[in-house]
Amino acid sequence: MFRDEVSVHIDARPEEVFALVADITRMGEWSPECYRTAWVGASTKAEPGARFKGYNKYRRVKWSTVVEIETAEPGKELTWAVLGTGKKRTRWSYRFAEAGGGTDVTETRESVVEYGWPIRVITNVFMPTHDGWMKENMRQTLERIKAAAEKNAVTV
Repeated sequence: MFRDEVSVHIDARPEEVFALVADITRMGEWSPECYRTAWVGASTKAEPGARFKGYNKYRRVKWSTVVEIETAEPGKELTWAVLGTGKKRTRWSYRFAEAGGGTDVTETRESVVEYGWPIRVITNVFMPTHDGWMKENMRQTLERIKAAAEKNAVTV
């Protein structure tokens, strides 16, 4: 089981920052790991129940996941869960709080269920430093969102 959390202050309004993150098709611009995303089925925007597919890479390993949005409150929170074998596996959250004329954004990654032995073995063999790298990955993601948000921001 794991839980990681990283925060950054962005000089832009919470609604503006939320809009960037909620445009799921842009996640490949922000994340060092998730290089592409695409809506699944009839989903076209971040709202509870909407699904998208994330394409990820870590060093030479590539994989994809199906993700379901759980919470989408503009300017406050965007949360989704990675699905696997009919279960929610990992939850990712972005929380937005007005602060200091801008927004404090907190990204959280946490396990929802304990992964079974096949996934643990594959991760340990092919991606042994992945979890240790994740907090830096999250920080880079937030810094890239910050740069994009501040480029054309209207501050509070």
